[in-house]
Amino acid sequence: MDLINALEGLASELRKELDQASLFSQEKLEELRVDFLGRKGRLAQIMSKLSSLSPEERPAVGQKANTVKQECSRLFDACKQAIEARREAAAVAGFDPSLPGRTPWQGSLHPDTLVMEEVCGIFRGLGFDIAQGPEVEIDHYNFEALNMPPEHPARDMQDTLYVTDTVLMRTHTSPVQVRTMLARRPPVAVVVPGKVYRRDSDLTHTPMFHQIEGLMVDRGISMAHLCGMLTAFVRAVFGPATEVRFRQSFFPFTEPSAEVDISCFLCGGKGHGHGEPCRVCKGTGWVEILGCGMVDPAVFAAVDYPSDVTGFAFGMGVERIAMLKYGIGDLRMFFENDVRFLSQFA
Repeated sequence: MDLINALEGLASELRKELDQASLFSQEKLEELRVDFLGRKGRLAQIMSKLSSLSPEERPAVGQKANTVKQECSRLFDACKQAIEARREAAAVAGFDPSLPGRTPWQGSLHPDTLVMEEVCGIFRGLGFDIAQGPEVEIDHYNFEALNMPPEHPARDMQDTLYVTDTVLMRTHTSPVQVRTMLARRPPVAVVVPGKVYRRDSDLTHTPMFHQIEGLMVDRGISMAHLCGMLTAFVRAVFGPATEVRFRQSFFPFTEPSAEVDISCFLCGGKGHGHGEPCRVCKGTGWVEILGCGMVDPAVFAAVDYPSDVTGFAFGMGVERIAMLKYGIGDLRMFFENDVRFLSQFA
């Protein structure tokens, strides 16, 4: 029968084609498979003539077609395995086991995260708890309960992002201190890490940044406790030889208030290097790192704390600490997600 001969010839033709398999790629083999076994391939073209046969002839031709299709599929599978084995053998032959290994790239925590974990770890060791609060805050907790009533000039220092007249993006993490005092009675000792927001964007400011603030309240807490604790903290972060000084300042929610400076890590507090003013401390020998003070009695009154308790609070910018600790010169690098920058902290 002509169709059976054509089917047998198809298998023979495929074997001849595959004799050149050593020159085939996977793509070339797939093209050949489609040519023989595809929906419009040679086998399909032969089978399209099945309708011209008598009912008695069709079973034999159909059985032969199945046999040929199975044989062709087996030939293609064998050729495919041979090509893959040849490719693997070539890869192994080109491998030099004497070459040094390649260390895979490892990710790292962001420097902000590293600093927040380190700072919180230090204060946990000093007996502080970690507190959290909402980033979308109401005016009362962000300003009024912190001794900044409406029209208070200190509000102008914050460049606030308002959602409504009374709802805003928190400008500092201090509202969490108020919420904590409303929920807990003295003694209280918490540190509050988190994101804060201000309407400010230039080379040295970003609309979103990170702060860590701390609060300790109990009977008998004094400025001496604040100075001693912050000195211990600074030397844990920047080294035991770091000098610390407290300068008088103003914050509406603390009285007295102070800013904390450390001796410049680049020039060693000398203010210069190689005859030129130090680029970090601008020749002063000191670098500001945080603000602090004794909690103002007006804040205690807002949370209904007894009049015989005292306490201190402090706050620092996480990016500021990270820039000093790791020698990062551009604030924008924290937010650009450049892998080359982040990989330095692995």
